[in-house]
Formats: sequence, C-alpha cells, structure tokens
Amino acid sequence: MVDSSDWPPIQTPPPTHPAAVEVEALLAGCRVVDGRASGPGGQHRNKVQTAVTITHLATGLTGWASERRSRAENLAKAIFRLRVNLALEVRGHFDPRDSPSPLWQSRVQRPKSVAGPTGLPALSAGLLTKGRGFGQFKVNPEHKDFPALLAEALDILAAMKFDPRRASLLLGVSPTQLVRFVKDEPRALAWVNAQRQSQGMHTLK
Repeated sequence: MVDSSDWPPIQTPPPTHPAAVEVEALLAGCRVVDGRASGPGGQHRNKVQTAVTITHLATGLTGWASERRSRAENLAKAIFRLRVNLALEVRGHFDPRDSPSPLWQSRVQRPKSVAGPTGLPALSAGLLTKGRGFGQFKVNPEHKDFPALLAEALDILAAMKFDPRRASLLLGVSPTQLVRFVKDEPRALAWVNAQRQSQGMHTLK
C-alpha cells in the first residue's frame, strides 16, 4: 500500500475575485433588469427600454447605466460599474508567499536589467527596498481591466495592513504609483484611509 502521509499538500488556487471573472460567468450569477432611460435624450430615449440594472446575487451589489442610447452600451457600462463595486466591497484572500496575478504582472513594465526570462520579477526585496527595480504601472480607470486590478491592489493592501510600502514590494511598483492607482477610484482611497485611521495611521493623499 502506498503511504501518502509524506506527500505535499495539494495547492488549490484561490478563487477568482468576482471583479475579475469573465463576463459570461459574472452574468450567470446576476439578475439583469431592463428599464426606461430618463433624463436628456428626447422622446425616443424615454420610449425605449435601454437602461440596465445588474444585481450580483451573491452580494446584492449592483451596477446601473442609462446614459447611452443602446441597451448593449448601457449593459457594458453597468457591468463595468458592477465590477468596480465588487472590487470595492468584496475582499479576497492573498497569501504574501504568492505572486501577483498574471494580469497584474502583464501591466508592470519592468526595467530590462531586472526582468526575469519570462518578464516576471527577478528581484530581491533588498533591491526593491532601495527603490530600484520597480516597474512602470499605469492603467486608465475606464479600461476593462481596471476593476480586476483594483480588487487585487486592495486585497494586497489589506493583507499588508494598508501599508503601501509593504504592498508595493509584492506588486513590484513603487508606493507612489500604487497610491496614485488607488486614487483613480476615490471611493477606494476613502476606504483605505478609513482603515488606516482606525489603526492610528495617517491618511494617504
């Protein structure tokens, strides 16, 4: 009989944050309701049901849009806004021994002198601590990947007790870039600062 007592434990990857799942998977767990758009746009806009409200059933969070003339465009806007709300309200678990997601790493442009053979970081904590080796990181807050990246940044900040310096060592970007990214969503910065204040830390600006 094979003794499996010495086998290493099976590593189960953490579940994907709901802000990062594919559209089909996200909508499978949502209720989508159409409605009439209100406000400027003329009679045509008021007669046609182009507004969209999406409710994430597991959390009750919603995304809503009505400013576009077509339902398809409003649906896309509502999905994006739902994802941002999920990124803000749902905290996932991050193990500091893990690396950032492939999506995050694909957004970090590292200096060639410190990039590993696959483009992933080949850096020591000491090198980053000295301020060398941080990659360039910038994402438009309207980009489709923004909610997933925001969720990851907030998860890692929470795991690092809301210390941007410690979080930046894991994410491979400078503390300044990390704070600037979080500031792109004012509600995210407000939440991080509220957590910092509760621990007696100064607010980030």
